[in-house]
Amino acid sequence: MNRQIRILGAGILIMYVALFLKLNQVQFFQAQEINDRPENTRALQRDFNQPRGSIDSADGAVLAFSEARREALSYQRVYPERDLFAHVTGYYSFNLGSDGVERTYNDDLAGRTPALELNQLDSLWTDESTEGDVVLTVRKDIQSVARDALDGQQGSVVALDPGTGEILALYSNPTYDPNRISSNDTEAAEGSKGLYGLAEGKPLLADTYRERYFPGSTFKVVTAAGGLTQGTVTETEPAYPVVRQYTPPLTNRPIFNFAQSECGGTLFTIMAKSCNSSFAQMAVEQVGADAMIDAAEAAGFNDIPPLDLPNPAESKYPTDFGAVVSEPEGKAPVVEDAPRLAQTGIGQNDVAATPLQMALVAAAVANDGEIMAPHVMSTIRSRNGDVVDRFDPAIWRTAFNPNVATTLRDAMIGVVENGTGAALRIPGAEVGAKTGTAQLGTVPPKSHAWVIAFAGPPSEEPTVAVAVIVNNLDGDSSQTGGKVAGPVARAVIETSLAVR
Repeated sequence: MNRQIRILGAGILIMYVALFLKLNQVQFFQAQEINDRPENTRALQRDFNQPRGSIDSADGAVLAFSEARREALSYQRVYPERDLFAHVTGYYSFNLGSDGVERTYNDDLAGRTPALELNQLDSLWTDESTEGDVVLTVRKDIQSVARDALDGQQGSVVALDPGTGEILALYSNPTYDPNRISSNDTEAAEGSKGLYGLAEGKPLLADTYRERYFPGSTFKVVTAAGGLTQGTVTETEPAYPVVRQYTPPLTNRPIFNFAQSECGGTLFTIMAKSCNSSFAQMAVEQVGADAMIDAAEAAGFNDIPPLDLPNPAESKYPTDFGAVVSEPEGKAPVVEDAPRLAQTGIGQNDVAATPLQMALVAAAVANDGEIMAPHVMSTIRSRNGDVVDRFDPAIWRTAFNPNVATTLRDAMIGVVENGTGAALRIPGAEVGAKTGTAQLGTVPPKSHAWVIAFAGPPSEEPTVAVAVIVNNLDGDSSQTGGKVAGPVARAVIETSLAVR
């Protein structure tokens, strides 16, 4: 009898241990896998049947909130500003997932972070929710000016604080209405997303940080940084010849100046006039392939910026120009692909950049060579208004040393005062800029108009850096960044300086 009891007890113990192990396997080791199954909607049903925090702009506008509904799902996300902040807030849909801030800060908005749960300990014993509000660095007043200044043209605007990395505006057109995709009406939401997906210009794509373009002449700032860092370019040397074109080694195909005009001189002159011939020659003869790669990567190319929004694109600069074929005295080594190297020096060929990346280049010039991590989150607040988390500014990378930054800053100020950036002159402010026209090589010819800039009170640190691109303009030489993108940048800068 005792033997049978022992066998029974051992069997019960084994079953208990097996049950315990299986329970821990399911609850801990397989929990994420089970939650991620498409057919498992329990987490979604939980989230859509409880409050969710709001998303607010830095100047107090409510950009997203949850509205109670008498439906199977108790709440639906609402975006009062409709398409103005779509590429920042993203959307939050029961069947279509989420994007933007809704995705990056999902746990904060749902109240599932330790900071929010600890702040609301009393909620453990009640039915009260712990949702958090996300307060952004982006401002409605600046964002609205960016939209209005583009005036319906396809393009993008990025504005940020060069000293902190705070994004002040992040707008691209075309855009979309996140209310349509976030509807609890599944059929309507899917239909809207499908139509947006078919629309010209890809309105669902956040062009400001997910789309790459030829940066054109705005990249000449990076080329100049490479020469200044090498010490082979200074404010006074070399003086490039005043010519219509430059023919790189190993080719008979010249690179022409804008409208085939004559152009040349020392650094400040060729920057102000945006001389293609001079900067192509600089890339090949003064900087060289290795130093051009170093300068581009120091500025953030070939790396993904640490933006707190989903899937930012990596800007590209080529890294293989072939072997050295000759070493001319007093010049950089000539590489096999010298013609392509010359083209990259003026932001063409295989160079591709997001508007965010080019804004960060301008910010580096304004911030003594340091690029701060770009971000849209300012603070996370609990239901009672307490700040439970904040974004601490951090250096992402050092693009160049402070002396190089000072020289580039003076050169870019000269672009506004004496060159192609005259449209950005603002009374009572010190503005530096670099304009650009990126030719697309299409038939009929089209181009992108660019400008990057920084601004602040005279003799003080700049407080705003911007990048503007206006896409797909007719012609390859009739439109310049100064004429088309310049007024957009000026409007955004003026508003930024006024409200901050």
